[in-house]
Amino acid sequence: MNKVQEAIVRPSGWRGIVADWSGDQRAFKNVSWGKAMMWIFLLSDTFIFGLFLLSYMTVRMSTIVPWPNPSEVFALTIGDRKMPLILIAIMTFILISSSGTMAMAVNFGYRRDRVKTAVLMLLTAALGATFVGMQAFEWTKLIVEGVRPWGNPWGAPQFGSSFFLITGFHGTHVSIGVIFLAIIARKVLRGDFDRERRGFFTSRKGNYEIVEIMGLYWHFVDLVWVFIFALFYLW
Repeated sequence: MNKVQEAIVRPSGWRGIVADWSGDQRAFKNVSWGKAMMWIFLLSDTFIFGLFLLSYMTVRMSTIVPWPNPSEVFALTIGDRKMPLILIAIMTFILISSSGTMAMAVNFGYRRDRVKTAVLMLLTAALGATFVGMQAFEWTKLIVEGVRPWGNPWGAPQFGSSFFLITGFHGTHVSIGVIFLAIIARKVLRGDFDRERRGFFTSRKGNYEIVEIMGLYWHFVDLVWVFIFALFYLW
């Protein structure tokens, strides 16, 4: 057995466990500063969203007043027919679709195809903006119907505060993501990452890692919406 083969062989016992942990440490040392900071931010944001959703579940299960039926509250009247959750279903489809366009943008970013990367990022931003616009329509409809943070016409008064807090916090994340997607797409399209043009969010020449970092953020926002959709609209 030569020296290369000896280096590849995993030690046994406790030494093997130490070697495994050391390997993980070396792997994380190769992660860039920007990507590591995004993961830390997303981890902290996970705790915040988790606390909000746990609080919502606690309030809903502990209230003695009947909780409003989501199928009635979030129904849209189209013609003479009420269609429950149709707006929410369209919003969810749009946001999940934006994850696909974002993934494609990251893929073309690795290939350094700046035109396709920028176009797909702008398409992702457009889908996100459409989602926020539909959410604004949903808020307006419910406010007109009498929903407030302190009460609503259908039952438990905690419904309004839970709805505006959770969906508003998520909608803020989507809005911020749309703004940054547009900024990064503009920089990609004009070749800032190829010429290493000085300015905000410009990394070393030829490095499109910022596109992947934006992808991490956007996929996180989409994933959080899946939990909100399941717990708030389907429960």
